[in-house]
Formats: sequence, C-alpha cells, structure tokens
Amino acid sequence: QVQLVESGGGLVQAGGSLRLSCAASGRTFDTYAIGWFRQAPGKEREFAAATSWSSGTTYYADSVKGRFTISRDRAKNTVYLQMNSLKPEDTAVYYCAAGAFISIATRNYDYWGQGTQVTVSS
Repeated sequence: QVQLVESGGGLVQAGGSLRLSCAASGRTFDTYAIGWFRQAPGKEREFAAATSWSSGTTYYADSVKGRFTISRDRAKNTVYLQMNSLKPEDTAVYYCAAGAFISIATRNYDYWGQGTQVTVSS
C-alpha cells in the first residue's frame, strides 16, 4: 500500500512559479511510475507529467512542456513538480498518483493523493 500526500499549492500571479511535492509513505516508489494530474472546475482530470522512479524517464503533456519539470528525490521518497511561467489556465487541483508504468490515463494509476489547489491569477 502506498500513501501519497501533496503539498506546495497556493495562489500565484501569472508568470510566477510554484513547486509541488508528493511524499510517499507505506512503501517506496521503487517499482512505480509517478504521475501528476490536474483537474479544473467542471473539467475532467488530465495528465500533466510523469516519471519512472527507477530510471528517471520523464514525460510531459504538450500543455506544460517547457514550463513544468518533474523530478524525484529518492532519499526523501518524494516527487516534485516545478511549475514555471504559470498561466491562469493552469488553475486546478493537482494530484499525484502512483502506477505500474508511465501513462497519461488515470485508470493506469493505483494510488492517488488528495490533491493540492493551485490558483493562478491574471
């Protein structure tokens, strides 16, 4: 069993930056891929970025490529999402999730955190 806790959300002006954290407990991420998803009001949850815990391979949605960076700290059992050049359309609840492989589909992730709100003002 894996427990995931997100933190780092908040209110930021357009063009600003935030770093989200996803801390795992219960077991290590060794065999997992970790994804970040986001869900805006009235919209479906969508993929943002993912990384393989073992290899560090990363994958990004086109909407965040070049602005967001996913990384991991194996010693801290934590995955980060550095978000730069934020736009109002990035406003959403951000979730981290653990699954067996990198995927853009929510159905391929077994464990989810409770989410952290990111609000970008114009």
